Amino acid sequence: MGYPVVLIREGELGARVTNALQMAISATGVDIDWQIVDTGSEGQQGRWPSHIFDVIRRAKTAVIGPLMRPDSYRQMEADIRENLDLYVNLRPAKTMVGIPSSYQNVDLMIVREMTEGIYAGIEFERTSVEAADARSFLSKLSGKRIREDAAVGIKPISVKGCGQIIEFAFNYARKNGRHKVIAVHQAHVMAHTDGLFLEIARDIAQEFPEIEFEDRAIEVICRELMQRPDTFDVLVMPNLYGDLLAHLCAGMVGGLNVPNAHIGDKYAVFGTQSTGLSEVCNNPTSLILAGALMLQHLGEQDAARRLQAAVETVVADQGDTAADLTPVGFEVVDSQAMAQAITQAITQAIAA
Repeated sequence: MGYPVVLIREGELGARVTNALQMAISATGVDIDWQIVDTGSEGQQGRWPSHIFDVIRRAKTAVIGPLMRPDSYRQMEADIRENLDLYVNLRPAKTMVGIPSSYQNVDLMIVREMTEGIYAGIEFERTSVEAADARSFLSKLSGKRIREDAAVGIKPISVKGCGQIIEFAFNYARKNGRHKVIAVHQAHVMAHTDGLFLEIARDIAQEFPEIEFEDRAIEVICRELMQRPDTFDVLVMPNLYGDLLAHLCAGMVGGLNVPNAHIGDKYAVFGTQSTGLSEVCNNPTSLILAGALMLQHLGEQDAARRLQAAVETVVADQGDTAADLTPVGFEVVDSQAMAQAITQAITQAIAA
């Protein structure tokens, strides 16, 4: 019996792209028991029915294929994170030969906390009674004046939230042959929130003596990423900084259409950061790379490396790539043909 994995797809085009993923993973030799969920019109209503979460809970692992509407995709991801308590967002940034980029040899992983910080959603509209009460209360507590026309937002950062994301980052580095973890923060400005994050990072780092540890302020890491991104390995950070750096790094390695994972203590969901089917209907690359992240999570490290390497081989060759990866003068192929080329590259690597 293979690993149970829920595969969520929508429409004919979505099925075509997810089929490419299935073909590529099958070639690695890892047995997956795919449990197909066709959302149909449900995937276009902004929210999924609760039975989909029940299916994912039973399998514990899921892949989301591309959806028709960008707002649907964002809402589905938010619903899944909330319902399954997925506090980790993994966002790799890796340059590939064949994908235009101003940088070379970039291979880093952003580990983003997903439940706390500014994005926790604790806000009060400036004209509301709640905002007035919050301004008054917080002014008394802090001794600082808050303007009467100010909206108010709260930034909660907890010992548990910091501890679990930082420990995940170090364990990820250990399991995947990474050598350095850098904690990203603004502790010099926010001593009690980001300061807590940094304090816990320093404590946990002592439990992983084989992993080098450093920390950087967010403005410093942005500058250094633009200057020498090839020197970074694993970056761990609170929610907002992770969102910003993930987009920055995606642009640095060639685009936003990149794989990502949402992971918690019990469940894991994999997909792409694309905004919908229009971006990936003929390009399964990002979803197949999400499959490599899934294989890592399942403990199939060798298969994950074979899949990653096969994608890189096909993209570098440029003879069997989808429209947005194909140079002028080369024939554009569809997702199935690209998946077949990746499958062949895996087969050849195994035979060698």
